[in-house]
Amino acid sequence: MSEIGKIQKPDVEQFAGKRKLYFVRNLYLTDNSPEEYTTLFHAYWDEVSEQIEKMRAAGDVSKIFCESLLSTSKNSLEAFDRMNERAGQLIRKRIREGAELIPFEKEEIFGPLLDWSNCLMVVQTKEVFDKIIAIYNELVEQRTEYMLQVIERHLSAGEAGLLLMKDEDRVKLQFPKDIELFLVTPPSYDNILKWFREEMRSRQEKEASGQKDPER
Repeated sequence: MSEIGKIQKPDVEQFAGKRKLYFVRNLYLTDNSPEEYTTLFHAYWDEVSEQIEKMRAAGDVSKIFCESLLSTSKNSLEAFDRMNERAGQLIRKRIREGAELIPFEKEEIFGPLLDWSNCLMVVQTKEVFDKIIAIYNELVEQRTEYMLQVIERHLSAGEAGLLLMKDEDRVKLQFPKDIELFLVTPPSYDNILKWFREEMRSRQEKEASGQKDPER
């Protein structure tokens, strides 16, 4: 596993013939996101695009695997754009350059997983929580196994793929030894982590002093 933010120039010979995955943390923006985070968010996606360009020497992106996408239809892409326009722009750019978008989710798994996830946010009793979390964890395992099967089936020797998903879901994927994983980590990602830490510390200090956050 390599971190692209730490690589100045990829060694072409080192990765020749290997299957490669360029992993991008799929960060999201909400309608009420603070201005400071919004600025960092756009800087992050700008730098992600730049760093992937630098990796073309190691292999152009030929396959795209993205969380939440059940199909490659126009409706699916438009729905994804509404969730994350910047990630959608990155995907469309790669498609225009010849990459193939691969459906990465299975409806029979992904739909119930979202439903049970919503249930976990409102459950009140431990007994019900234990039942729901057992079903949820089983679906997570099924989803992880399905994603690995999709990558194994569609990423051929010597090809490079773009993988977009949440970091906490990516770490569950145990890739075969012949796949080289690159973590796309632009400088702005560290700034975003710092911003979240400062926000959390500020909220904890306000809670300790009895203050409330102003309405955003």
